[in-house]
Order: sequence, then structure tokens, then C-alpha cells
Amino acid sequence: MAKKKSAVATSSRQQWEELVDAINEARAAYYQHERPTISDEEYDRLYRALEELETAHPELVSGESPTQTVGGDRSEMFEPVQHLVRLYSLDNAFNNDELSAWFDRIERALGSMPRLLCEVKIDGLAVDIVYRDGELVSVATRGDGVTGEDITYNAQFIGAIPERLTAKKPPSLLEVRGEVFLSTGNFDKVNDEQMAAGATPFANPRNAASGTIRQRMDKRVEELTAARAASGTRAQARIERVELEYALAVGRLSALGFTAHGVGAREGIEVTSQSEVYALLDTMGVPVSDRMAVHDSVDGVREYIHYYSEHRHDVEHEIDGVVIKVDEFALQSELGETSRAPRWAIAYKYPPEVVRTRLLDIAVNVGRTGRVTPFAVMDPVLVAGSTVSMATLHNQYEVERKGVLIGDMVFLRKAGDVIPEVIGPVVEARTGDERPFIMPTTCPDCGTKLRPEKEGDKDIRCPNAVSCPAQLRERLFHVASRGALDIEGLGYKAAVALLECGVVQNMGDLFLIDANSLRTCPFFTREPAKGEVGPQLTENAKTMLANLEQAKSKPLWRMLVALSIRHVGPTAAQALAGEFRSIEAIAGADIDRLADVEGVGHVIAEAVAEWFGEEWHRQIIEKWERAGVRLVDAAPDESALAPQTLAGLTIVITGSIPGYTRDGAAAAALARGAKVAGSVSKKTSALVAGESAGSKLDKAESLGVRIVPAESFDVLLQQGLDAVLKG
Repeated sequence: MAKKKSAVATSSRQQWEELVDAINEARAAYYQHERPTISDEEYDRLYRALEELETAHPELVSGESPTQTVGGDRSEMFEPVQHLVRLYSLDNAFNNDELSAWFDRIERALGSMPRLLCEVKIDGLAVDIVYRDGELVSVATRGDGVTGEDITYNAQFIGAIPERLTAKKPPSLLEVRGEVFLSTGNFDKVNDEQMAAGATPFANPRNAASGTIRQRMDKRVEELTAARAASGTRAQARIERVELEYALAVGRLSALGFTAHGVGAREGIEVTSQSEVYALLDTMGVPVSDRMAVHDSVDGVREYIHYYSEHRHDVEHEIDGVVIKVDEFALQSELGETSRAPRWAIAYKYPPEVVRTRLLDIAVNVGRTGRVTPFAVMDPVLVAGSTVSMATLHNQYEVERKGVLIGDMVFLRKAGDVIPEVIGPVVEARTGDERPFIMPTTCPDCGTKLRPEKEGDKDIRCPNAVSCPAQLRERLFHVASRGALDIEGLGYKAAVALLECGVVQNMGDLFLIDANSLRTCPFFTREPAKGEVGPQLTENAKTMLANLEQAKSKPLWRMLVALSIRHVGPTAAQALAGEFRSIEAIAGADIDRLADVEGVGHVIAEAVAEWFGEEWHRQIIEKWERAGVRLVDAAPDESALAPQTLAGLTIVITGSIPGYTRDGAAAAALARGAKVAGSVSKKTSALVAGESAGSKLDKAESLGVRIVPAESFDVLLQQGLDAVLKG
């Protein structure tokens, strides 16, 4: 296959890849797994470096870049919920100078200092609650700000969230934003229960609240019903176990508190300020903070911040700072928002608490792409309200930079009171027994000699992609993820069992699994019941087999995601599948042809070409084809096509489009013949700009790209771009 070297300097491409990997790993650890690995400051530094690099080299930008996506994607455990009005993040101030700079920007923009509302920043999980005619209709997590997870079923067990508003004439629509949290006392109780059960305690109240509210209570109810309907000698024991687990889950949910901190969409109420909203919510039975205060001067705000800095541990729940907002809604609208945060609000984060603990060891972890990452193993210590025992060290150069030795007493902090970070050694406490960390030269999972993937890389990797157990199980687990083929029953433990039992050698064998092969592995079998002969498949095994069969006919883009091609996520995969329509065509395309696809670019194109250049990767494709996996998207039925009003146009959609979900708007444009891209470029024919359009709108305006307002989207679909522009 012909490969043409990109015009981008090799060093710049390598730097882009390292930054993208680091940012995406940090996002996944924090938002999806509740296991943060780097500090807020480190994340911001990485993000700014990526923005500067892409500004200098626009050809590096693709739809998969973190600068084109929103952190905090929802997990895949629950159904998606489209928020009526987008939820934003908050910009942070970590010191008085940064806070003063924000005050100055507000005063310059408005001509005078407005009234400012102050409230404590709760260390919990942001949720969005919708009431219609006073009745609760949905509760969702924040997710990426546009789409969250549907946790409505669980809300019935949370007494702090009212099922109906107490107003005599409630508004026809009210979208309430707030924080679900565990009080300090309830957090300690939950962790006591965790440890008593032999489970890992939660790192902090936010993780505990997130883990509690993300339980599948509907599944627990089904399990309880099934247990009570069963009969036999083991039935009573099972009923007792399931009832105990159910009671524990209900108890934890009922222990959650909730405090509102804003509203989104609303109909049937007239409010002019944030403080007026809080007063109104209070009359409707929605919990609001009694620590909120409105100040006419900057001095009053500073006094509020100082007070809670001194009394932060007197609050019944953990706080990690103070949120300051412009009180009047009209002034909020005048100030507006950036692509990720409102200009009219800021979070002042208290200085992180610093403790000392013993660095017991430095171990390494091997990831899906073979990247080897060292992490600190510490004597567990309580810091900023949670117990910490591990923290990432990124790479061997970071270990050397910090100057830490195994056995050191170290300073540990939680930047922003959230993320554990080793600051450095307490040098004066050294005894002489400490020893330096030596980065392993061989993979701890397979023994292969480690090396950088490319010259100059800081990260070292296990090059044994073919048979390294760590990489095999991570890739196998990834195939089954919701973002890929969504194979229920194939969880992490099942992936490990398939490999350890020899049922599969790699993910190429996945679709060759049958009932007979699973019976050779104890993980997938149970003891035969009366009248049965031989090992019987568990229900989980049967579910997995059924879902494997269904997965064979999933769209091509999902197959591309499942293959673990570096940098190829859903956006790039959909672009490639839409352009080429078959795995064979993608494999046969050269780098320039791949890079020309809108939303792909040279970095992703090179990764795709390299992947298909490996013989063992082609063998995976061949095995999937033999097993009946569909690796071709059928050509659209011309007779069933919608009018191709957007044929030949490249459309970017941003912000909220009334009447459409984010995916629904893209699907509608695709059905009319458009190419839908994730980022704005000179190739973009038009930008559809909804509410909170953000930086993409700014870029489109700077490039002279035509702008289509959200209210004209249906006209665009039905009559084409010219009709919108003439109108």
C-alpha cells in the first residue's frame, strides 16, 4: 500500500499524538471511571498546549481532537437524555490575582460592578431535573452538557428530590440544575460498608455519590422479583442475599442529598435574577442552599470566600470552593458564554490541602495501545476529605523531575481538592534506605522488551501488540463497549476468562465462539440441575452468544471503532464509513485519500494506513468475514432516498437544534446527501448554529463560512442552502 509522508513535521505530529492521548486518558479517568489521575492545573496546561499546537498547525485538527469535543461524556450504562438547555462547565480561579482579573473583565464589559451572588461549591454530581406542570418527568446526569444519562428510575429513592412541586399553580415547564451529594457523615458510613464487605472504599464524596446514583436499580428490582418467585432448597438463601443487597442500595440512594444551583428551560414563571430563582424554588419545595448570599461589592465577595475557607469543614458536606455569579439574568445574557463556560460565573477553588505519606512503591500499568505508565503506591492517607493510596506519575521523566524515591516520605495534595498528586519528597525525612525507581525494560505482562514507538517519544510501549495479555484483554473488552459493538455479557471479567481459557487467542476469534467452546471454560458454566447432564451455560454466557450474533450486522463505523485503530473514534469512523462504505476500500486507500475525508486528517489517516499494513490485523478482518460479520454498508436504496437537497455540501452542526437530538440533526443532514463534519474548515459549506454555538461559530465567521440559524434547519433540509440564504 502506498504511503506518503505528511507535510506536518514529525516532531509536531508526535507532540499532537502525545497531548491527545494524555487529555483523553485524563477525561476518561475523571468522568467515566470516577478515578482522576492528574490535577486540574496539569489538565489545563495540556489543553492549552494542544490549542497552541493546532493553531500553529491547523492540518493536525480532526474531529477526534479534544479541542473539538466536550469533556465529561456520559457513560454507556443508561439511556441518553437530551438536556433542554445546555449545561456548562465553570472556569476556575485558584488565587486572588485570577479572581481580580475576572472582576475586572466583568466591570469592563458592563461598565460597573453588578450585584454578585455567592454560594459554596458542593463536591457532588451535577444533575438536570425536568418538571412539567409540577410533576417530575426526568432526572439526568450532566454528561457532556448536551446529553446526559437517564437516572429517573433511581430518583424515586432519593427523598431530597421532590416528585412534584408544592406550588399551587406550578410552571408548565421547569428545568432545575443542582448537585447530588453525600454528607460527610453518610460518606463515612458508605465507606465503612464498603470495607466491611471487602470492597474498595470510594476516593471522595463525589465518586461515592456518582457510584451510588449510577446503580441499575431497575435490574435489582427484577432480580428481587425473580428470586421471590423461585422455589427449591437454595431459594430462601438467595432471597435473603438479594433482599440485603437491595436494602443496602435503597439505603445509599436515600442518603443522597440534593441542592439546586440554577435553572434551564422554563415556561410559566417570570424571574429576573438567580437569587429570585432560589427564593421561588424554595417555595416549591426544591432544596436550595441557606448559605447563598448576594453582595453589592467585591469586598463582600472576598469576605464570603475567606469565611468559608476558614469554616469549610463546618459544612455538612464537602466543599471545594465558592461559586460567584452575576445575579441578574439580563446581565448574564449580555455577558454570554464561551464554548465551554459562562462568562458571568466563576469558581474560586480553595488551595489544595497538603499531607505527608509514605511512597511504598512505584508500579507500572500497561494500557490498550501498549503504553506503559508508572504510578505511585502510597500508604493510604486522608487528604481533603478522602482516602488516597495511588496517584499517576505519567512517565519515567516525570518521576525523575519530581525527584521521588521508593520509600520516601512525600508531600501529597489533591489539586482542587479532587485529584491526588505527588508534589515531591520530604528530603529531610530520608533515612538512606530509599531507592530510585527503575523503569522496567520488559513488559510486566508478557516479558517483551519495552521501547518508544517512535524516536523521541517520552512514553515507552510494549511492542508485543500481537500477544501481550494486557493489550489483548483491553482490546477484547473494548470491542464489547457501547461505543463499539455493544455486546452485552462481554464484560472485563468475561474478556479475561475467554483469553485465560484459550477460547479465543485475540479479538479475531470473537465471532467464532459457540456454546461448545464456552462449555470448556468454568467462568461461563454452572453445575447441572436435576435432569441436566454436563456443564450448563450461565445466563450471562447465553446473553453474550446472542449479542455476538446480533453484533455481526452492526454498521461499518462501529466495526472500525471496535478494531482499536489508534485515534479512530466514532466521528472519524463514521466519516470513513460514509466515504468508503467497505472495510476493503478503506484498507486499499492511501494516506492522502484517507486524509482528504472531512473530519479525518493526516494523523488519523496515517494511523489507519499503519493498522491495515499489519498482516495480523488483516487476519482479524479475514476471521470476522469468515464468521459472517458484515464489513460493508449497503448502498442506499435510491427509491427510498429523501430528496438530496444537500448533495455535495459539507455541513457542521453546533449548539442545540430545536426538535432534534445532536445525532438526529446529523442523521437528517446525512439523509439529504450532506457530509457532516465535526470541525469547521475552509471546506465547510455551511455551519448550522444553534443555541450556545461557541467557538465553532467564531471560527466559521473568521473563515467566511455561511451561517444557518437553527430555526432555518428544516428549510435547509427541505429546500437546500440557497433557499436559506435567499430567505
